Amino acid sequence: MKGTSVRNTTWDELQPGASASLERTCTMQDLTLFAHVSGNINPLPLPSGMQAATGGEPVAPSIWVGSLVSAVLGTLLPGAGTLYRAQSFNFVDRVRVGTRLTVEVKCIEKREKPVALFETTIREADGRVVVQGIAEVEVPLETIVTEANELPQLILDDHEHFAPLIAVAKRLPPLPTAVLGPDDRHALGGAVLSAEEGLIVPILIGDGGRIRAAAKDLGVDIGRFELIDVPDDREASKRAVGLVNTGKAAAIMKGNVKAEALLNAVIKRDGGLRGVRRLSHAFVLDVPTLDHLLFITDCAVNIAPDLTTKVDIVQNGIDLARACGIETPRVGVLSAVETVNPNIPSTLDAAALSKMAERGQIKGGIVDGPLAMDNAMDVGAAKTKGITSLVAGRAEVLIVPNLEAGNMLAKELTFVGRAESAGLVVGARVPIILTSRADNDRARLVSCALAQLYIHWCRTGRSACSVPGFAKAAE
Repeated sequence: MKGTSVRNTTWDELQPGASASLERTCTMQDLTLFAHVSGNINPLPLPSGMQAATGGEPVAPSIWVGSLVSAVLGTLLPGAGTLYRAQSFNFVDRVRVGTRLTVEVKCIEKREKPVALFETTIREADGRVVVQGIAEVEVPLETIVTEANELPQLILDDHEHFAPLIAVAKRLPPLPTAVLGPDDRHALGGAVLSAEEGLIVPILIGDGGRIRAAAKDLGVDIGRFELIDVPDDREASKRAVGLVNTGKAAAIMKGNVKAEALLNAVIKRDGGLRGVRRLSHAFVLDVPTLDHLLFITDCAVNIAPDLTTKVDIVQNGIDLARACGIETPRVGVLSAVETVNPNIPSTLDAAALSKMAERGQIKGGIVDGPLAMDNAMDVGAAKTKGITSLVAGRAEVLIVPNLEAGNMLAKELTFVGRAESAGLVVGARVPIILTSRADNDRARLVSCALAQLYIHWCRTGRSACSVPGFAKAAE
């Protein structure tokens, strides 16, 4: 209807018996928006609440169903300029998500100008009446012609990708985890929350006085956790690495310390935790507009990686995505353009990485590049530019040209696009839970879940998210 002119019906033109109707299907988004707009958070109209309360399907709030009448009165008959005076409703039956409704109004009486009465009826597809009522309105006196333009698009987060990962990770044995610098609200709070959820057994390392002060501020008891009092960040990092080397810890979690101090201890040739590949960091994002997790790498470790380093970054990203249940990750190697340009080195690296994946030098995923951000994530953009690819428009893992690009992209999605984020460094002998000091408890909890899933994948070669019976038991 975009661009179509719509003319109202004035009081002089309105005749008793005139009617109009529209059809509308009740969706879960309708109920979510109604809860936001009205402030009505009765659990019965919301999916999680309804299932918890009765095990049934969500029931639409009756007043939302009734509100559909106003769409006919204000848009079709009498149309633009109509004002309500009164409305009565008799709610005959309930409406559930997926129900197709027909909303009809019929003029039954014209009173003193400009007032008119309308019979209002809402029926299901089989003709069964669910709502009846009478509307008293002021009918417009002058002709108004409007354009039937579409409303601005709303973005709702209809997908909860992190909760299933946490649920599966909770069924794995908790990880003994060296937690560095848990001396502020988020660092300690995230560690305690992860312990309470059964993901980790924290070993607190840092300034004992500050850690206890943070615990007091949070109102949590840390007496059940081992605490190693080491005020210096670098020495604390060495102690954490030492705990891994002696088998006492199976992961490291960064708290209120600088990443540089931790990573320097990890990558030391003697006594460090180097693995067979270069270390790389991945942001894992739950983006409201996507129906899948999004992995962005490298965003925190390798500043300006060369091609050899990018091979490891790609493989690390594929492995982490597979650990999270993506059987064959689609990997988009990003640049500013989607064609190979010798003047843009990242396009050459992208083309090489794509070919290396074809030849089996990178395993487990489908790699394509160079791709610009638009055609990596949007099928329409890829088609417009004539790109035929199994990855274009459907990328699940994004390989960025350098740390600056990756960090800005991930944080833009987090702070502007309202994505939830988690972070993990892989490539060392144990996973390193690396989040920003500004990240909240939830980000740290999800990051611990990622560490759990990654270790399980490394040990078994299978994702716990796809093991028959295992993931189902976590639902």
